[in-house]
Amino acid sequence: MSETYDVIIIGAGPGGYVTAIRAAQLGFKTAVVDREHLGGICLNWGCIPTKALLRSAEIFHYMQHAGDYGLSAKDVSFDIAAVVKRSRGVSGRLNGGVGMLLKKNKVDVIWGEAAIDAPGRVTVKETARAPAPKGAKGAGSYTATHIIVATGARPRALPGIEPDKQKIWTYYEAMVPEKMPKSLLVMGSGAIGIEFASFYRTMGAEVTVIELLPQILPVEDAEIAAIARKRFEKQGIRILTGAKVTKVEKGADSVTATVEDDKDGSQTLTAEKLISAVGVVGNIENLGLERLGVAIERGIVVTDGLGRTNVPGIYAIGDVAGPPMLAHKAEHEGVLCIETIKGLPTHPMDKAKIPGCTYCQPQIASVGLTEAKAREQGFAIKVGRFPFAGNGKAIALGEPDGLIKTIFDAGTGQLLGAHMVGAEVTELIQGYVVAMNLETTEEDLMHTVFPHPTLSEMMHESVLDAYGKVIHS
Repeated sequence: MSETYDVIIIGAGPGGYVTAIRAAQLGFKTAVVDREHLGGICLNWGCIPTKALLRSAEIFHYMQHAGDYGLSAKDVSFDIAAVVKRSRGVSGRLNGGVGMLLKKNKVDVIWGEAAIDAPGRVTVKETARAPAPKGAKGAGSYTATHIIVATGARPRALPGIEPDKQKIWTYYEAMVPEKMPKSLLVMGSGAIGIEFASFYRTMGAEVTVIELLPQILPVEDAEIAAIARKRFEKQGIRILTGAKVTKVEKGADSVTATVEDDKDGSQTLTAEKLISAVGVVGNIENLGLERLGVAIERGIVVTDGLGRTNVPGIYAIGDVAGPPMLAHKAEHEGVLCIETIKGLPTHPMDKAKIPGCTYCQPQIASVGLTEAKAREQGFAIKVGRFPFAGNGKAIALGEPDGLIKTIFDAGTGQLLGAHMVGAEVTELIQGYVVAMNLETTEEDLMHTVFPHPTLSEMMHESVLDAYGKVIHS
């Protein structure tokens, strides 16, 4: 089979399928190639199904604490198989939705494993990873003027601690447990590690988090991370920072990790399972990129900020094009790439304005510079804070623990960063993201009327606090 397209996108994850749809909207004859599942890791094994699991855990938590709300719930329990089934059902529904969107926009799906033979030519081989969607094209040689690599990433494996799907899990296995482990070690305290630690602890497992760096949630503001740590420890999660797993031994029904740190020396920890959550690496192998001379540095395809590589006609977006490795970054990056190809006016994405969210209990959300980074970059800053305990809606919700923190350039009033920990902050952060993109100053924010009673009022109060005008604290 051989067919010619204007654009072929390799990878049907969030970056790939969104780019394909936008390409079709712009009048390009478009195809997207995938070997396993429409929607990619995010929809099938990452963002979406984990949120379904965490929602089940949240409801379970509220049922256990029904008395706090004047309610009664007796003999509260869960069926882990049903929890997993619901999560997979949510994923399956959205997977089908992606297929419908591609069909609606007349994007061809090519099923198989792709390699770029030369600029403009892609060979697709058969794969047995998953059945092909109805109507998908198969193996063959395809040509396109523009080839966009959007192959995503996979879990990083450390030497000697390679996942085995039995005792040592990645997020794949952690998402579909056949039974609930009584104890769990989580190696890594980024978003993936902390979300699973939160889920399994809420569902009753004994959880220990092991982090190499001095701070959990290393990319977050130190003050926010410290508050989150206290909440996690209050929930019963044991946290070891500045600690390294040096060896793992597997027993018949357990795994034992040797952990070393400067404070306590060496210790051994035993649990039923260990989740390796030490980051991800881009899927750049077997695509033909290096053979074609596409520049790659430290496992990342080098682009110009608009998806273009050093080889004309070959582009890269999403996780393979570097951090932050987030679905929403991949989607926007793909749109910028295809609009640049079309000749529309575009400019590189400002990565400092990309929000990050962690859906643990409590939630964490941020955008822009941390306080430490702002000082490192030489800014004279004003910092505002407002606690959840001062907000009527938070108290009514039974969620009085949390903080909203804002960081401004003292000279210009520019919003440099915003950081939150507490209930529903992943839904609040977009307000600050919009403000930063519109180059809103502190004066604009202070004169904005926020509705009452809402959690968003705390965003207003945090701004006021930075300038000595806070009302409710």
